[in-house]
Amino acid sequence: MPLIHAIAHPEGDVPDEGFPTLVALHGYGAHGQDLLGLWPFLAAGQMLMLCPQAPIQVQPGYFGFSWYDFAGPGGQSDPAAIGQAMGLIDEFLDYALEAYPVRRDRVALLGFSQGGGMAYRLGFAEPERWVGLAALSTGFPADLTDEPPSEAVGRLPILVQHGAQDATATVEGGRSARDTLRELGLDPDYREYPMGHEVSAASASDLSSWLDRVLLDGEG
Repeated sequence: MPLIHAIAHPEGDVPDEGFPTLVALHGYGAHGQDLLGLWPFLAAGQMLMLCPQAPIQVQPGYFGFSWYDFAGPGGQSDPAAIGQAMGLIDEFLDYALEAYPVRRDRVALLGFSQGGGMAYRLGFAEPERWVGLAALSTGFPADLTDEPPSEAVGRLPILVQHGAQDATATVEGGRSARDTLRELGLDPDYREYPMGHEVSAASASDLSSWLDRVLLDGEG
């Protein structure tokens, strides 16, 4: 069974080649519909948006989910659990490409908070699959620095957004991600905003403009 997910797409006829598509991964404690409300404000709603829901319920009776369980002191993550989550997302993507009118050569990836870490991992693992990677309010996974990124990763547009008043994932994590990406020879588009752990009107506007460039590519 594929992951539970939410979807939004433009009204009207479906293009023969399908819709440009954004895959959006929510953060810890959120759910599949959490990011879907951004859809009308991104790229004028000209894309299909897929929002899979993480598989692990944070606690009984609470409608919030996690991509993986934390293990160890300080909430350290378990590599095996992360690998399992990546496998589930890969299975979902294989399903979604067949089930929905996705234009396969125009798919971008977005992740917020914990979902941002997953997005970095998925983007670096299969950069050819994506036309852009947006990492919002998140840090950069340290183990991705173990090996130099591939040439394909070097060609992948990367947008990094962070709130200067973020008390959940502090802005130092975003700045560190920016610096690490640059040390790896990449050129992220880094933006800071006077906001907390959220997507503000200003950050959504910049994200929309970025999607216009990397996803729609002048199609609007």
